[in-house]
Amino acid sequence: MFTGLVQDLGEVTRVDETADGVRLGVRTPLARELAEGDSIAVNGVCLTAVGLDGGERFAADVMRETLRRSSLGAVEPGSTVNLELPLRAGDRLGGHVVQGHVDGVGTVRDVREDGFARAVEIAAPPELLRYVVEKGSIAVDGVSLTVSAVGEDRFAVSLIPETLERTTLGAAAPGRPVNLEVDVLAKYVEKLVAR
Repeated sequence: MFTGLVQDLGEVTRVDETADGVRLGVRTPLARELAEGDSIAVNGVCLTAVGLDGGERFAADVMRETLRRSSLGAVEPGSTVNLELPLRAGDRLGGHVVQGHVDGVGTVRDVREDGFARAVEIAAPPELLRYVVEKGSIAVDGVSLTVSAVGEDRFAVSLIPETLERTTLGAAAPGRPVNLEVDVLAKYVEKLVAR
């Protein structure tokens, strides 16, 4: 389980494609805290750390299913990714409950300055938008955000300077694909109400 509070911006150092998927190499000081088999969220996708070099690099295998359901297939060497280690018992839950199970991919449609903040509008599929509510939570590329507006085929979030500086969303531009994870509580509520 994660909180959606990004701990570091990692650099993708390699992308090795195989018949079965992709092995990503990532450079980050967080690698020192990882053991073989530990979970780490990469742009909001929960991956398993392998191939640790004992320093500032880890690798993670990304299966075809994950490549189909996320934007990780678009990363390449030199790409920057949001990283978060899983929540430990006793840690503060400062964001919201994020599982690292991406529900789908959205596309940045518009970015505009709004005082010291930046408003970002994201197109999303209808099967995800039904779980998105104004002032509710959503994870975009693993970043816990509050929804500021919801439309028929999109939603908006406002990014404060801290988020702009510490996450990849500071470089978000129209056309960029982003991983989306809706609030899991909304999915459970829908299931209970449908009974």
